Amino acid sequence: MTVMDTCMPPGPLTVADLEVMPDDGRRYELIDGMLFVSPAPGTRHQKMVLQLGMRLEQVCPDDLVVFVAPFAVQTANDTEVQPDVLVARDEDLTEKNLPTAPLLAVEILSPSTTLYDLNTKKAAYQRMGVVSYWVVDPLDPRLTVFELDEAGQYELVADVKGDDAFDAERPFPVRVAPTDLLGRLNQSR
Repeated sequence: MTVMDTCMPPGPLTVADLEVMPDDGRRYELIDGMLFVSPAPGTRHQKMVLQLGMRLEQVCPDDLVVFVAPFAVQTANDTEVQPDVLVARDEDLTEKNLPTAPLLAVEILSPSTTLYDLNTKKAAYQRMGVVSYWVVDPLDPRLTVFELDEAGQYELVADVKGDDAFDAERPFPVRVAPTDLLGRLNQSR
């Protein structure tokens, strides 16, 4: 995870500045005008994104949609993020992006993004009003779940490891066990 500041205009960036970023396999995100660049993700990360996306899609109600990155959540002119997996209301989507908070945002940790996902991005999702924020650790299979409380602050509601399962109610009922998200990789590594 790097914060890019060379060759960029002075001051906070806008979503328009993201349109000139290179198509180089990296993820470019903007939070409060600050650019964050992360490298292409690894094998375990991508397997978990795929498995979780499929699991959510299998039980997703008709009025909701599941997307995996890259897909832009652009809630302000100076903020555009791309959760690894998200669930949103179908009616909230545009042809280009999601201009409002998703119901669920999921980040699969990578060595280069762990602090960013657990701090900067978590705070951004909380400010946006993302009701459920899940963080998945692919190295030590673990699912940590935060949900907004009545005061609009994230509260830890689950922390499961290995084969233990989390029975989500938000944004819809689904059972998730961290090791299941590795699929066949779980047996081979």
